[in-house]
Amino acid sequence: MKCVDDFRWRIGKKELLPIMIGGMGVDISTAELSLVAARLGGIGHISDAMVPTVSDRRFKTRFVKEKQKKYKYNVLNRDKSDVKFDLEQLALATKLHVGRTMEAKQGEGLIFINCMEKLTMGNPRETLRVRLSAAMDGGIDGITLSAGLHLGSLALVEDHPRFRDVKFGIIVSSLRALVLFLHKSARLNRLPDYIVVEGPLAGGHLGFGMDWAQYDLKTIVNDVHRHLAQKGLDIPVIPAGGIFTGTDAVEFLEAGAAAVQVATRFTVTKECGLPDKAKQEYFRAEEEDIEVNLISPTGYPMRMLRNSPPIGAGIRPNCEAYGYLLDGSGNCAYIDAYNRELDKHPDGANISVRDKTCLCTHMRNYDCWTCGHYTYRLKDTTRRLPDGSYQILDAEHVIRDYQYSVDHQIALPEGYRHHCAAGAKAVEVLSDRD
Repeated sequence: MKCVDDFRWRIGKKELLPIMIGGMGVDISTAELSLVAARLGGIGHISDAMVPTVSDRRFKTRFVKEKQKKYKYNVLNRDKSDVKFDLEQLALATKLHVGRTMEAKQGEGLIFINCMEKLTMGNPRETLRVRLSAAMDGGIDGITLSAGLHLGSLALVEDHPRFRDVKFGIIVSSLRALVLFLHKSARLNRLPDYIVVEGPLAGGHLGFGMDWAQYDLKTIVNDVHRHLAQKGLDIPVIPAGGIFTGTDAVEFLEAGAAAVQVATRFTVTKECGLPDKAKQEYFRAEEEDIEVNLISPTGYPMRMLRNSPPIGAGIRPNCEAYGYLLDGSGNCAYIDAYNRELDKHPDGANISVRDKTCLCTHMRNYDCWTCGHYTYRLKDTTRRLPDGSYQILDAEHVIRDYQYSVDHQIALPEGYRHHCAAGAKAVEVLSDRD
């Protein structure tokens, strides 16, 4: 019986453990988490979501305060079109985040950055160009394009000196989206280096409508494999969404996947950026506590815990400090929803916005508890402590469990030994079940 360790992803001159930790923002997939993945020979992601905010936390910069001070006059104005990002500061924040992470990297693995197209920041084209260029300047190994079709993204940086060296990948949730991207990027003679196919059980924003339950990851992956074969394209395919055990991963690897992308099980690790209080909420969640809703201003459905503080909150938009979802005209769906409720309650009291949420502020505060479908199974991956809380895991423990487990077994903390057939040789691996 095979385990994940029997497979390797050959990318360029490297042979990698075929495990990629997905890019979770805002700084939920931290540098520390990505560094563990790289040290163990896999791939870790950091995220460039709200990277000036992340830089302020990590490196004591003052990007958010300076922006807030500059636009303080506009705080009570419903019109946010005046609010702009300083692109030099945006580049510096990105280079700081990427550069410091890459300086700390050890091992043979790689570190990628997740870049969301929907972070439009009042100037979609130029902010995206800056983010991509600065990540390459910072030495990133690869860039995963997410949350959008990215039809023109590569063209924005085709003149960058590292354009042909950095690995570029794209996240899609349908064959149609992939075909559109491949057609658009064909003129650059630059195919993606990998394709992440994200299914309907993934966490956070979904590339589906509210009919997400009618779709199946294996079916979409098979469609992508078939299309690539018909076109004679040798592009690695990486399934994502609902891959909860090493055995789940092996099923895709045996079917031709180059690697798998996983994230949910890493939300409750010590290296994850979520506060411990939020991690306990994830552990306690039952299946009925997880919902897919439309409260994200991006327009995408979003899977999250139904007791997340942003649901129904009516906080004032703080675009002067954040504003990462402002479009080119300074609009955001939450601003519209908030102003609608403000018209009903002119004194600003007792405002509740049910249909949208201020994603920037809530993500900055780690209050938006987005999650994968199988979050309710996290309690089965650890031990319950005498005080009723759950033991938080090490990222290395989770990676090793994916790497060596068989028969859908999940290793608990402390003391269990199991065996994995690595090729023809049985390898004894320390894992954690009594």
